[in-house]
Amino acid sequence: MNFEYKQVIVVREDLHMSPGKLAVQVAHGAVTAAEKVRRKKPEVFKAWLREGQKKVVVRGRNLEELKELQRQARSLDLVAELITDAGLTELPPGTVTVLGVGPDRNEIVDKVTGHLKLL
Repeated sequence: MNFEYKQVIVVREDLHMSPGKLAVQVAHGAVTAAEKVRRKKPEVFKAWLREGQKKVVVRGRNLEELKELQRQARSLDLVAELITDAGLTELPPGTVTVLGVGPDRNEIVDKVTGHLKLL
């Protein structure tokens, strides 16, 4: 299948989250960003759903890189949502853990995240 849409979740490498914590934060990023796209760009959201909801998880160095990626994404009219942890388990309250980008068209998302390595 040839996918035209995808969502990318950028995970902070510098936090060294446990596998379970990382999985939950990626899920938060995916749901939060997708919900915003559903409201802001319903036609993109529906197309992404029809294709099977492609998601890619990549590495981000630190908070500064996630904020810069968010700025770049928003300049291209992409949804880009930073996720802040509640601090109930491993991390201090307010720690930014991941950035959810899209879903949107592959070529637009890749302008922001295409250079990042898979997790």
